[in-house]
Amino acid sequence: MVNRVKGQDIAFEPAKLLWLIQRDFLQGKSVQEMVDEALRHVPNNDGDKNIDMVNQIRDSLAVMGDNSTAFSLPQPHLQRTKLCDLKDGELEPMYVKKREQLKELVAGIIRPKIVQGKHLNGKEFISFLEQILEALNKGEIPSTGSLVEVFNKGILERCLKLYSGSMAALHLPVSEKHLEDTHQTSRNRSMKVFDEQHFGRHHAKKSVEQLDEEIQKVYKNFIMGNEYQSSKLCEALYTKCEEKMDQLQVLRLPSMAKFNVGFLQCNQSFEVECVGPSKANYERRMKKMLGKSQSLFIKEYNHRLFNWLVAFSLVMVVVGRFIIKFFLIEIGAWVLFIFLETYTRMFWSAESLYYNPVWHFIVATWETLVYSPLLDLDRWAIPMSIILAILILYWRCYGRRKHGSRWLLPLYNNHKSGSNRPRSD
Repeated sequence: MVNRVKGQDIAFEPAKLLWLIQRDFLQGKSVQEMVDEALRHVPNNDGDKNIDMVNQIRDSLAVMGDNSTAFSLPQPHLQRTKLCDLKDGELEPMYVKKREQLKELVAGIIRPKIVQGKHLNGKEFISFLEQILEALNKGEIPSTGSLVEVFNKGILERCLKLYSGSMAALHLPVSEKHLEDTHQTSRNRSMKVFDEQHFGRHHAKKSVEQLDEEIQKVYKNFIMGNEYQSSKLCEALYTKCEEKMDQLQVLRLPSMAKFNVGFLQCNQSFEVECVGPSKANYERRMKKMLGKSQSLFIKEYNHRLFNWLVAFSLVMVVVGRFIIKFFLIEIGAWVLFIFLETYTRMFWSAESLYYNPVWHFIVATWETLVYSPLLDLDRWAIPMSIILAILILYWRCYGRRKHGSRWLLPLYNNHKSGSNRPRSD
C-alpha cells in the first residue's frame, strides 16, 4: 500500500484487517460488496457531527482496505440460544468446515505479538488486547480514526514553534516592511517543514489550512506588539526632544548656534531611531513641535539679547566707575546704554533694529563669544564670572600695593593720595 509518511510517497504494509461476516447478513451481496458498502461515506449535507465521526471511522478503516481479507460464515445452527452447549458434531457441517478454514486463514496472516521483547501467547495477547480496548474507550490512547490527526497535530505544533521562534528573534520595533518580510520567510520555512513531515494525503490540506490560521494569529500578535513598541519608542524620543527644546528656550545666555545644533540633533536622532508603524504619526507631531519651538526661540532671541546688552552696559558702567576706575570704559558703557534705550526707541522700531546690519554684527559677535565647539559660555558663565570677580578683588586689594603698577591710560584721580603729595616751589 502506498501512503504519505513524512511528506514522501513510500510503500508500507499496514496491519492486516480480517472482515468476518455471517452469511445471513449478506442479503445476496458478495463479501467484498458488503465491505465496500460498510466503508462508503454517509451523506452529511446538514453537517451532523455524529455522521462526521462515522465517516472519519470509515476513512480510517479504508486506509487498510488494500491489506484486508473478507471471510463469511454460514449459520452454525438454527437453535441460536443453545449454541454454547452444542458440540461440533451437532453443528452444521458447512459451518464446521468454514470455521476450520478460518482458523487456517488467521494462522496464516497473523504475526507474533512482541511486547517489551517478549513473545505473547494467546492468553497473554487477549489480556493485552483487553487493556488496549479499555484505554481506547477511556481516550487514553488515540483511536485508529484519530491517528493521522494526532501525528499531524504534533508536526503542526513543531512548525508553529519554529515560526514563533524565528519571529521572536526580531528586536521590536521594526519597520512594517521588515516585519512582513520576516513573516513571509518564517511562514514559508514552516510550511516547507510541514510539507516534508506531515502524515496522510487526505488530511494534509486541512492541516495546512489550520497551520496557516495559527501562523496568522501569531503574526497578528507580533503586529500589535510592534505597534506598541514603536509607539513607546517614538513617544520617548518625542518627549526627549520636547524637553530639549524647552531647555534651549530658557538658556541663560541665548545662542542661536546652540539652538540650531540641538534642533538638528533632535531631528536626526528621531529620524534614525524612531521606526515602526507609529513613525509617520510622530513625524508629523515632531515637525509641528520643532516648528513652534523654532519660531518661539527666534521671536524671544532678539528681545533677550537686547535686554542682555542693556544689562551689560549698566554692569560695565559700574565696573568702569567703581572697580577698575577707568573712565573710558564708563563712557563707552553709557554711550551703549543711551543708544540702546533712547536712539533705537526714538528712530528705529524693534523690527528695523533686528534687520539692521549693525545688529547683525552685534549678533555675530555675541554668538562667537557665547557659543563655540570648544567653550559653551552658557555653562561656564557663572564659574568664570566668580573667578574673574575674585581676581579683580585680589588685584584691587593686594596687587596694586605690592607692584605699584601704573595705567598708561587715564584713570580717575585719587584724592586721598593727591592731598599727601608734597608741594613744589
